[in-house]
Amino acid sequence: MDQYQHIKQKSYDANMQLPKLGLVLFTFGNVSAADRELGVFAIKPSGVPYDELSPDKMVIVDFDGKTVSGDHRPSSDTQTHAVLYKNWVNIGGIVHTHSTFATAWAQSQRCIPIFGTTHADHLTVDIPCAPPMHDDMVRGDYEYQTGFQIIDHFAELGLSYEEVEMVLVGNHAPFTWGKTAEKAVYNSAVLESVAHMAYLTEQINNNAPRLKDSLIKKHYERKHGPDSYYGQA
Repeated sequence: MDQYQHIKQKSYDANMQLPKLGLVLFTFGNVSAADRELGVFAIKPSGVPYDELSPDKMVIVDFDGKTVSGDHRPSSDTQTHAVLYKNWVNIGGIVHTHSTFATAWAQSQRCIPIFGTTHADHLTVDIPCAPPMHDDMVRGDYEYQTGFQIIDHFAELGLSYEEVEMVLVGNHAPFTWGKTAEKAVYNSAVLESVAHMAYLTEQINNNAPRLKDSLIKKHYERKHGPDSYYGQA
């Protein structure tokens, strides 16, 4: 039996959720699923339409970004996934999309403000937007450097990747992650929904205030705190 079949299946299942959730158009997205013991991850092949995917078409890559197994070229974003897996050791799945509203915020080079309780159910901070890369990074190994652009921005902000499982890359698009590929997809859908609501909020009231701290604390802790009791997901 193929020793990688379990993560191929997980990656396939997670990738197939992206079009169902309206997070991708054509081939604009990818999900990977990692096996930490084997030191590899399975990722969508590059340029293959979603209706032509199968578990066996997933490509196996190590945490240095080298293809280990597969008949297809891995996603063009593979090096970004590899950098994140190698440096953030407690994630097991990564998603990259160009979903409409999250990408619009990224193109605007803006963090998504924490306006409401839906946002606070998942995060206590604005969704960060990493700045566009310097020209020398763009001219280098672009996808590899994208991973470090994310990691360096989290370090600058003092954010924990285990608490904040999503980011916008300025002028580019969103990345999300989680302990599993399934959770990373969930985070991607939440990010798009929050991005949409934040956009509409600013259309209705361009001076809308940030959610007050007491509500942020209440909504986050009722879902994630030691006495959590709100369990939608």
